Amino acid sequence: MKKIALLIIVFSALFMTGCEKLENLNQNPNNVVETHPQLLLTTVEWDAFQVAGVSPLFASRMVIQTDGEDVYQYYKWDRGSYDSYNNLRNITLMMEEAVRIGSPNYQALAKFFRAYYFYNLALTFGDVPYSQALKGETVALYSPEYDLQKDVFKGILQELKEAIEMMTDDIIDGDIIFAGDAGKWRKLINSFRLKVLITLSGKTDETDMNIIGTFADIVTNQPIMESNDDDGQLIFYDQLGSRYTEYNNSDYGSNRYMDSTFIRKLQDHEDPRLFVYCAQTKNAKETGLDIADFLAYEGGNPIAPYNEVNLKAAAGNVSKVNLRYTTDPTCEPHRLMSYAELQLILAEASVRGWIDPSDAETYYEEGVKASFDFYNTYAKEYSGYFDDAAAHDYLVGDLVDFSNAANDEARIERIIMQKYLQSFLQGGWSAYFDKLRTGFPDFILLPGITPPARWMYPNSEYQLNAENVSAAIERQFGAGNDKIRETTWWLK
Repeated sequence: MKKIALLIIVFSALFMTGCEKLENLNQNPNNVVETHPQLLLTTVEWDAFQVAGVSPLFASRMVIQTDGEDVYQYYKWDRGSYDSYNNLRNITLMMEEAVRIGSPNYQALAKFFRAYYFYNLALTFGDVPYSQALKGETVALYSPEYDLQKDVFKGILQELKEAIEMMTDDIIDGDIIFAGDAGKWRKLINSFRLKVLITLSGKTDETDMNIIGTFADIVTNQPIMESNDDDGQLIFYDQLGSRYTEYNNSDYGSNRYMDSTFIRKLQDHEDPRLFVYCAQTKNAKETGLDIADFLAYEGGNPIAPYNEVNLKAAAGNVSKVNLRYTTDPTCEPHRLMSYAELQLILAEASVRGWIDPSDAETYYEEGVKASFDFYNTYAKEYSGYFDDAAAHDYLVGDLVDFSNAANDEARIERIIMQKYLQSFLQGGWSAYFDKLRTGFPDFILLPGITPPARWMYPNSEYQLNAENVSAAIERQFGAGNDKIRETTWWLK
C-alpha cells in the first residue's frame, strides 16, 4: 500500500506541474533553442576577419605556383562558392536572438556583417539571392529569387545606415575585435560605407543612389576611423584555435614563390614592405646581400610556363613568401578594413571631387604613413625600415611623390598603387576588384587574355534553384552565358 500511495503522489505532482514544465523537462540540452547573441557574435567575427588566403594573391599578381597551373594565376577559374550563405545563417540567428532580447547593438552588428558578406557576394557573381535569401526556417522559402546587383548594393547601403542609426553606447559582450566599444564599431561601419560607395565610382549617374552626396555627408557628419587604433582587425594569439590563419600552412611549401610583377613594383618604388612580404632569393642570401638590398629579391614570371619558372627557382633565383607568415603563430593582425585603406579611399574621393580636392595629398600621405606604422608595430624585426623618417623618405620618391602626378588619372593611379602595395595577405579580393574598377595597377597578361570580371554560379544552384539562377543569367548576360568574363552592373 505504501508503494501505491507513493506512486499516486509522484504522478499527482507531475500532473500539477502542467504541460509547459513537462515540455521543459523534455528539452534536449544539446539542442538549445535560445542563446545570447554574444556567443554567436564571437563566432561571426572570427569567421569574417580571417585571412582570405592566397587565391586573391595569385589573381593580383603577387604569388605564383611552380608545380602546376593555378587557375587563379592563369585566369582560368570558373565556378565560385556560396559558402558565405553558411556564415550568413549564423548572422541571421544572431539577429533573431538580438531581437528576442531587445538588443539594438547586436542587431546593428548583424546588419553590418550581412552587408559585408553580401557586398562580396555581389562583386563575385553579379545578381545574387538577397531579399528572399535565408528565409527557409521562417517561411519555408527554399528557392529564393535573385536580386539585381544594383538592388543588392542599395540594400547593403541601407542596412549599414540602419546599423549606425540603431547603435547605442552600451558595451557589446562577446566582441573580440573592439572589446565591446560601440564607438569604434560606428567608425568602422561608417568607413565601410565609404568603401562600398567608392566601389561604385562608375555608377554616380544612378541618381536614386546619391553616391556622391552620401559619401560627402558621411565624411562631414559621421564618425569614421581616425588612426590605426581604429583598425577593424583580428589580433591572433599563440593558443590552439587562435593562431594566425596561415600559420603552419603547408601550401607555402617548395612550389610557391613571389610574382615578379609585385616584386618589381616594390623595387621600382623602393618600398621597404618588400622585406616584410618576401624572402631573399637563395643565391642572394648565400652571396651575403643585406635584407635591405632591393637586388636581393626576384620573382617569377606569372605568364611563363610553370616549369620554366620552376627551373629558375631551382637555380636559386626566385624569392619565396617571407617565412614570418607561416612560422609566426601571431604574425600580424588581419584587417577587414584599416585606417590606411580609408585614407586612400578619401584621397581618391578628393581627386574625383566628391569631397574637398585640396585634401587629396594629405589623405594619400596619411594612408602611406599608416601602412608604415602598422608594420613598424607588428613586424618587429623590420621596424627600423618603417619609422617616421623612412615614411618621409619614401613619400618623396619619384614614383610615390603625389605632387609628381601630372593629372587626375595619374593621381588615382598612385592612390590605387598604394592600396595594392599594402594589401599583401590583407584585404582579400579588394586589390583585384580595384583593378577591375580603375584599370590600375597594370598586370602582365597572356595575349588575348583579360582579367575575369566575375565567377560562374555554383553547380548547386543549377540543381536546387535552377529556375531562378537561369532567369538571373538571362537577365544579365543572355541565356546560357554564365561566364567569367561577362560584365556585371557595377562595371558597366
